[in-house]
Amino acid sequence: MKRYKLLIIILSVIALSGCEDYLDKQPLDQISSSTFWQTKSDFDMALTANYGYMHGSTGGPWDTPPAGMWGYVMPNWDNITDNSFGQHGYGGSKQIVSGDISSTTGGYVTGVYRFCYQAIARGNIFLNELNAYEGTDFTDAEKNKAEAEVRFLRAYYYFQLYCFYGDVPLILEPLTLENQEQPKVDAAQILTQVIADLDFAISNLNAIPYYENAGHVTKSTAQALKARVLIYAAYGENGTPDNTMLADVRDLCLDIMPHYSLSPEFENLFQDAGQSGNEEIIFSVNYLAPDNVPTYGTDLIYGDWLVVSPLQSFVDAFECSDGLPWGESPLTDTENPFENRDARLSKTVFVDFVDWGNGNVHNPSNSRPTGYGLKKFLDPGNLPYGYSTLSQQNTVVIRLAEVLLMYAEAQNEISGPDETVYNAMNAIRDRVDLPDLPEGLSKEEMRERIRHERRIELAFEGLRYLDLKRWHIAGEVLNSVTDGNLPYHWEDKFYHWPIPQDEIDKNHGTLVQNPDYQ
Repeated sequence: MKRYKLLIIILSVIALSGCEDYLDKQPLDQISSSTFWQTKSDFDMALTANYGYMHGSTGGPWDTPPAGMWGYVMPNWDNITDNSFGQHGYGGSKQIVSGDISSTTGGYVTGVYRFCYQAIARGNIFLNELNAYEGTDFTDAEKNKAEAEVRFLRAYYYFQLYCFYGDVPLILEPLTLENQEQPKVDAAQILTQVIADLDFAISNLNAIPYYENAGHVTKSTAQALKARVLIYAAYGENGTPDNTMLADVRDLCLDIMPHYSLSPEFENLFQDAGQSGNEEIIFSVNYLAPDNVPTYGTDLIYGDWLVVSPLQSFVDAFECSDGLPWGESPLTDTENPFENRDARLSKTVFVDFVDWGNGNVHNPSNSRPTGYGLKKFLDPGNLPYGYSTLSQQNTVVIRLAEVLLMYAEAQNEISGPDETVYNAMNAIRDRVDLPDLPEGLSKEEMRERIRHERRIELAFEGLRYLDLKRWHIAGEVLNSVTDGNLPYHWEDKFYHWPIPQDEIDKNHGTLVQNPDYQ
């Protein structure tokens, strides 16, 4: 029997070898790497695919890596902060909050590493093919711009690796069987590469505002990301800011600010009808129904499933409309806690059910573990929220309000609360009819005001966890949470997560685990 099977195999090989170029033929129903990269239009498609990796338009937040973690699932990041609770534990939020973080923890602890390197690999292949391309349908200026866009995206992913893991491998070319096992380099070297990629992007991208560039990043987009990178890195290992780096942040923000303006209405930033041409948006992950929308969309997971449940302490952090803290203001009304409050509260949080007024409501199908749900990213035009809802609202990644807050923070640390710091802060508060900040604040008092304003204005935009880390107050804040529906536990080793164990294993000793997890 064995001899018979062997004869069949031999005859099959002979038959195939007799067919002209049989093994050289490419499949006719899919793109092949040997037939791709032949024209500029191929590179245009590949550039779109590099942007598309942020979408997470298939799968969901429960996948590993969590689909859309840098897109429509961005709000879920706040479930590992003092802002909200994740009843479903997507991204491993319950484990992370409880301090159950190890090299075998799934969710974000594993997913960030895998997702970022998958995206970086895609970008490196693009850059390698672009460098080798000799076609005449692609001008040098166009090639430089395409390279700049992909290097911006690579910088974005390496920045995440820098923030979450510290020392990681630095890979700038497509890997092969010969070089696939890569060692870590110092975090400082990762930061240097991030800055180099962003500087190239700044020098080669269009100088027009992002909202005029059809979803492609521009010079100001790269400047804004560079400011975010530098303001994170400026606080080093102990939370003491480096004023030289903060001066660079300040100057970048000053370059950006004249090209953008605050959206007249806060909610327009997050609803489909208000996003097109919005002059506050500096970078967004863009969706378009019916083809380019998440399988489980924004409205379904936040408005119906309550994937994110704001905590009571977060709700209490919103000021009253007179600018005084809730509980201290004479406007405090415990019977009607959403009355006479910072207008962003009712635009960010809903109580029990989603209510857009005039009978336009949605009652979530999932439980309300804190009594609150996330309203900020829901679209009233998509009611009722269900599996068939096509949520095409974009995910805003960077916007002018963050730039104003970065400017205020940097300038306050450098020179104290001068007029320009007040102007930046008050512009954000004026939009929601809050009174200006009181005159005469000290640097320390203004610092706390800025940190408070970031928590409120940028809530659920994926920045709170990084803010707590860069200010080195994560332990102080997170270990003080008492209303989180489960015990919080932070250790200082969590400032860097462990490298996923399966990545260590398959690198046969070349990749070494972070010291705190060995």
